[in-house]
Amino acid sequence: MPQHALNTPVCRDCDGFPAVAITTGTRNDDGTRATLTVTCSTCKGTGRSTAAALIRAGR
Repeated sequence: MPQHALNTPVCRDCDGFPAVAITTGTRNDDGTRATLTVTCSTCKGTGRSTAAALIRAGR
């Protein structure tokens, strides 16, 4: 019997991966790479989006 997946609205800009680490190209004093953590500005780091119908209904 097949399992049904939940119909969770995923953010269209980040595809559900709201936080990423970007290397700056430089290294720290201990030799590790310096990174910046950036979150998706559309979903504010949640990975989910609201349906367009819900946004339009609030206007």
